Amino acid sequence: MAEGGRTAAVMAAIRGRIAARGLAPGEKLPSIRGLAAAMGVSPSTVVEAYERLAAEGAVRSRPGAGFYAAAAAPLTLAETVPRPDRAVDPLWVSRQSLDGEPGIPKPGCGWLPPAWMPVTALRRAARGLARAEDAVLTDYGATRGPLPLRRLLARQCAGEGLAVGPDQVLLTGSGTQAIDLICRLLVRPGDTVLVDDPCYFNFQALLRAHGANVVGVPYTEAGPDPERFAEAAAAHRPRLYVTNSALHNPTGATLSPAVAHRLLNGAAAHDVTIVEDDIFAAFEPEPSPRLAALDGLARVIRIGSFSKTLSASIRCGYVVAKAEWIEALIDLQVATSFGGVSPVAAEMVAGVLGDGQYRKHLDGLRRRLDRARREAVERLAPLGIRPWLMPRGGFYLWCSLPDGRNAADVARAALREGVVLAPGDVFSVSRTAGHRMRFNVAQMGDARVLPVLERALAAPAA
Repeated sequence: MAEGGRTAAVMAAIRGRIAARGLAPGEKLPSIRGLAAAMGVSPSTVVEAYERLAAEGAVRSRPGAGFYAAAAAPLTLAETVPRPDRAVDPLWVSRQSLDGEPGIPKPGCGWLPPAWMPVTALRRAARGLARAEDAVLTDYGATRGPLPLRRLLARQCAGEGLAVGPDQVLLTGSGTQAIDLICRLLVRPGDTVLVDDPCYFNFQALLRAHGANVVGVPYTEAGPDPERFAEAAAAHRPRLYVTNSALHNPTGATLSPAVAHRLLNGAAAHDVTIVEDDIFAAFEPEPSPRLAALDGLARVIRIGSFSKTLSASIRCGYVVAKAEWIEALIDLQVATSFGGVSPVAAEMVAGVLGDGQYRKHLDGLRRRLDRARREAVERLAPLGIRPWLMPRGGFYLWCSLPDGRNAADVARAALREGVVLAPGDVFSVSRTAGHRMRFNVAQMGDARVLPVLERALAAPAA
């Protein structure tokens, strides 16, 4: 057995004795030499195991006196599994997807499977951290984030006609943190914020956490309905409008040039600031209109992150905005996080983005998603599930269920069999998408998904 395996075996043995009350809280652990002899390992292996157990709080070290069992923490069901009976609200899918047991199918989640991500490039970037300056591994992050990554993002903006300098780019802890900072800057409790209906469910959850009044604008195959947008802006005097560009979440639709121009005119007429989430840009086969580029950042703030194409584990997002807003957002990020994005995260992101293989990864990813999208449509059709439209790219299908079936009931039934789905009303402010479901085509390959979905469709309503 390798040294690491022997250490793990010692740790498991001590944990088992504590759990079985063979070692009471405060009782001294076996001597290092005695346990080493009993388990056939070296004393240094036992020392390493005891030190690791102390680091995780299972035992306590008393200098000069040895190691002692710590009090066992009570284990509750809420700490081990997500609650399947919680309300099907904008946080329902997030909780089930994030807390679900490893290996369960998650066609309702919002990310790609690990095998679809650039893991080789990530490992190469992680090894590169060993050669980084000590400060990268130990210090707080600079308030704007490392200059090389901000320059790279500024060059990407320039490539689509959006002229910005690196000082107009702020790196954040995630795309969600980017929106949170913007809300802290521009939204006060009771302010109205417009979102698409349907929209990414966490937009709703975050805005309500800020005490905002959330109002939906119906979304069409060409983007938000510009007439309804103007009506809502006139009636509610909203502070912000938050939307996805490129491939809309959850519908997969693409903003048309005509709708983009009408939307910007409406925002200008009613003094509405637009937050444009560009997180799905890399999945487009050809670029579509961007509000930030058309507007020149006069009243549009761009946000994004690398969680969909690179890694959701390496938390790094960004904001692109006019200089005075960036300065205010920097102060807010310092106040709430003390410092900027993690230097380790930024270093890894820059390493992968600068890797010559990353562009090839994106090309292959788009082709793989095209195949998965067609296959998912073909597999769902016999169940009577039809897509609202066929997206140009990305990994979402916004679908209608057969016979007006209630998607929340179907999702609950599927969850009882260990499959996480995304029912339509969690995306809809008006709660008018009860018969729709969002499917992640990259997560549909598990052989368990279709049989469970078929049984869930046939199950009686809860």
